[in-house]
This record gives sequence, C-alpha cells and structure tokens, in this order.
Amino acid sequence: MSIFCSRNSFYKSVTGAVAEGTTLRLRLSLPSPCVREAFTVLRRDGGEPERIPMECIGVFWECEITFCERGLWFYRFEYRNHGSDFLFVLTKGQFGEAVPSDSLPDWQQTVYSADTVAPSSLGKGIIYQIFPDRFCSSGSPKKGIPADRYIHPSFDSPLAFEGEPREDGYFLNNDYYGGDLKGITSKLGYIASLGATAIYLNPIFEAHSNHRYNTADYKKIDPLLGDEEDFVTLCREAKKLGISVIIDGVFSHTGSDSVYFNREGRYPGCGAWQSGSSPYSDWYDIGRNGEYRSWWGIDTLPEVKEESSFLEFICGEDGVLHKWLSLGASGVRLDVADELPDRFLDAVYSRVKKESPDNTVIAEVWEDASNKSSYGRRRRYLLGGQTDSVMNYPLKDAIISFVTGSDAETLRETEETLLENYPPEVTRRLMNHLGSHDTARILTALGGEPTMGRGREWQSRQKMSDAELKNAKRLLRLAAVLQYTLPGVPSLYYGDEAGMTGYSDPFNRGFYPWGNEDEELLGLYRMLGKIKINISALDGGSFANVYSSKGVFSFVREDANGRLYVAVNRSDRPFECILPEGFEGAELLCGHPAVTSPSDFTILYKRNDK
Repeated sequence: MSIFCSRNSFYKSVTGAVAEGTTLRLRLSLPSPCVREAFTVLRRDGGEPERIPMECIGVFWECEITFCERGLWFYRFEYRNHGSDFLFVLTKGQFGEAVPSDSLPDWQQTVYSADTVAPSSLGKGIIYQIFPDRFCSSGSPKKGIPADRYIHPSFDSPLAFEGEPREDGYFLNNDYYGGDLKGITSKLGYIASLGATAIYLNPIFEAHSNHRYNTADYKKIDPLLGDEEDFVTLCREAKKLGISVIIDGVFSHTGSDSVYFNREGRYPGCGAWQSGSSPYSDWYDIGRNGEYRSWWGIDTLPEVKEESSFLEFICGEDGVLHKWLSLGASGVRLDVADELPDRFLDAVYSRVKKESPDNTVIAEVWEDASNKSSYGRRRRYLLGGQTDSVMNYPLKDAIISFVTGSDAETLRETEETLLENYPPEVTRRLMNHLGSHDTARILTALGGEPTMGRGREWQSRQKMSDAELKNAKRLLRLAAVLQYTLPGVPSLYYGDEAGMTGYSDPFNRGFYPWGNEDEELLGLYRMLGKIKINISALDGGSFANVYSSKGVFSFVREDANGRLYVAVNRSDRPFECILPEGFEGAELLCGHPAVTSPSDFTILYKRNDK
C-alpha cells in the first residue's frame, strides 16, 4: 500500500486543483503503532511553512485544511517514530507518490477562483488555426495595397526566407501570396467538415510583414486581407455553422513601421519615434539619442509599456478589443503572455468578458502555466480573472516524444501532472496543438531530417523522401488520436490535415494545397473531428489511465452519458486490449476491439443507456 498518493481520492479527498473555500482531507498510511506524531508542512507560495498536526485514526494519520484564498500552495509530510527523535520527511516522487526524501519537490496545490467557468465559445469540437495570407484567396480586388509588397506569382511559388536574394533586392518578410478573409469565408464548409467549432486567426490587423506580428494599426484590417465588412461577414457566416472566430492579440510590441511609432515615416501623423509630443510617446521607452527598448532586440519591434495609456487604448470602452469583439470576434489569443504584466492581463480579461461571458481568452505559454515564473515573478494565469486557457505545449512535446520512441509512462506523467495542477475548467479548454506557425510542420517534426542547427537556406532546399513521409504519416495517425482524445480542445494548424510539410518559420507557412490534399490524412482528421463533436465525454469528461508502458498508452474518458476507451500502440507488437469492466457490448469506432495492431489504435464507446 502507498503511504500517500496525491492522485488518489483515498489519500487526498479532492484530487487536482480546488476552488477557494474548499476543505481537503489529507491521509497518510503509516504503521500507527510505530509512529508517534505526524505533520503536514504547508507553505503558501513565497511564504513561511506551517506545521499542521495530523491525527491518528486507526492505521492512518489525517488532517483537514481549508484553502480560503486562491494561489499556489506547497506541502510535504514529516513524522517521527516512537523511541526516536529522527525526523522522516515525505516528498513527492513520480506519479504523485510519497517517498522518504527531503531532496525532491513538494506537492503543489492550486487554489483558483470559485467564479471560474469554462466559456462556450470554443465549442465541443476543434480549433482550426489559420495563417491568413496562406490559406485561401478569393481573388477579389483590393484597395490601398502598399507599393513595397511583393506578391508571389502563384500559390505554389517557393517560400522565401528573410534575406534571400531576389531580382530586385532581398526578401524581407514583405512577400505575400494573397490569402484573404473572403477566401476563408468561402471555405467555411470545409472547415466545418473537420469538426471545427472555432477558428483562430493569426494577426489580421494592418502590418507591413506577411506574419503581421509587427502591428501598424490595431483598428484596421490589413488591406491585402480585405476590409472591416469582410471581417464582419466572416464572423457572421461562421457563427451560422457553429464556429466562433478568435483573433490574435499582439500587445507586447508594435511595428516600428506603424501609426504609433512611425520610424519609417510611412504615415502622415507624428509617431512616438519622431516626437515626444506624439499622443503615443508614453507607450515606448525612447532615449534622447533615439535608442529604444525593442522585443528581443529586434529594432523593427519596439516594445510597448502596457500600463501606459496603451492599456486604455486596447481595453477601454472604445478600445481595440471592444471594436473587434462587437464586430463579431468571440475572443482573443494573447501572444507572448509571459511578457504582459498582470494588470494588463486583468484588463484584457475584464474587457473580453464584459463584451460577453462566453468569449474566450487564450494565452501563449510554453511551460506549465500553473507555476510559470517570468521576469522574477510567479504568474497567476490560471487562478481566475486572467485567462480561460493556454496553449498546451507540455502535452504537444510529450505526444511527439511518445510516438517517436519515449516510454508511455512519460506521456502519462505529463498528462496527470497537468490534470493535477490545472483547474478542471481550464483543462476542459486547453488548446492541444501538435504544430503552429511557431513550430515545424508536424509531419516534418515526426519524420524529417533533424536541423542540427542548420540554417534557413538548408531548410529551404529540403524535401522529405517517400520513406520519410510514409513513416511520418504512420506516427501522425497515432499522435492525432492522442491529441483529439486527451483532455482539452484539439487545435489543428491549417494544412496539417492535408499533408503539408516544412521546417520552422517561414517554411511552416506554405499555401494550402487546394486540390492536392492527402486524402488519407484528411479522412483521418474528419473522422476524429466527428468523434470529438459527438462523444460528450471528450468535452470535460474524466480521465483514467488504464495501461501505460513502453510503446502502449491506453485510457478511459467518461461522463454521465458514456465511456470512451482509447488504446494507442506505437510498438511493433500487437497489444491485447485491457478493457475495464463495463465495456461489454461497446461500439467499435476505430481499430479492433480485442487487439490493437502495431502502429495502430483502438477506440471503443459504451453508452450508459445500453
């Protein structure tokens, strides 16, 4: 028998994060005839430890703790035996088990706001992420296109990287393929066929690079994408299909080539770089000699002081967020959230929710967001009032690692740690992605030759061999099943379902191959999207590990309507499914009901009314 396991309700009455005001019972299984006293050592994050006496009840030692304030708490246990003053210290080992050591970490207890709810705007399906310039072009004429933009002659024109020579100079991220908002609207039926209930758009505001993370005007649609009316139409038509639109909020910096900074002098008004009398001058740190603080030292991205008048500009009654949410957007994804101060995050969340409580705020965080620290401060993204969800990079890395060779126990530990540390309302809306505009295409990540520090010129010439592509597709089938069935909302980067490949920026941003899709992969993603929408256990249902060892990972998702069994076999040997009780007569959704073949998966569903 275990001494203590934080993931077992016998030892911890409520497993995982708890709402403020919750009382927990902690229980140790210790040989009471030998033990004379035991304590829970509790410490609030940044505070001093408190030793709470535990009471001996039969063969167990117990105590109750009421958590009245939200925040992070950490705990461990201490005990002494009869006839000895030696102090035993129990800390957290693997899988939440207690081990006799004071050199390992304490258990974490997340206490979040009791008002936390999961917003409905992400729906029960998937998020479909679109890089707007590269998805679909309507071919409609545009007005006001700056003359310094290079338009590729065709959609299959090779991707260019910054600094690559061309006939009239060099590519400087000012090359475009012409995808637009009308083009996205024309493909809403296709997007819906994948099971999408939300679209996440990379930046759409006026900017003078194809990625548009160097905002030039927060209140205008970039002219190559269309106009405000096109945005309203996209949101309206998407909503008819049960799809919400989430926009990208890039608020840690602007472009130097912008209305607000205007270093390049493109705009007629007075920017902050030009004069201290500019209405935007308090947004930036600019020295007397013209030097200024920029994002990661990139001088085309001057950093913004978010707690200046910029805060009101973004979050005020007539601010940027109000404008686009009132025109049809259903939420915002916050770029580089760890570089945004708490006060600004609070204001963004408040404004987004004021427009509608069903709206969503998603933060870009690459680590465990429950205990993330940045710039010397512990962040409170998940405690209430700042975000509804975060990008689930820990799970992404664990899935890729598992399907490419790591032990299933590592994937299990990652998933169970997230479930233990994150509020259930956050877990339900986690943005589970395998690839994005910031990472290599998932097929390339799974089967391509490692970059090994090779530069963009080398990456631009690479093409996966038939053997590499076949192997990558084999692994992607397994990864996608895990992405779609583990807790959270799967996020599909446009074109991954069509078989697109490419290394990191800019080679992960090719134009969608309309008419040349990989039909096998497309069929897989449509099937998984249908399962995600139709099985309610995948929308907030519980998770229970069944078997995880070496190349096999199996689990059950369950809610009041039924139970879903998933087994993923990465190994080269058949796996005999270990079904929990209650799956007699279950419906086979994929695979074989008794044996999961090598490099394959099994999905079974048992309705509670059958």
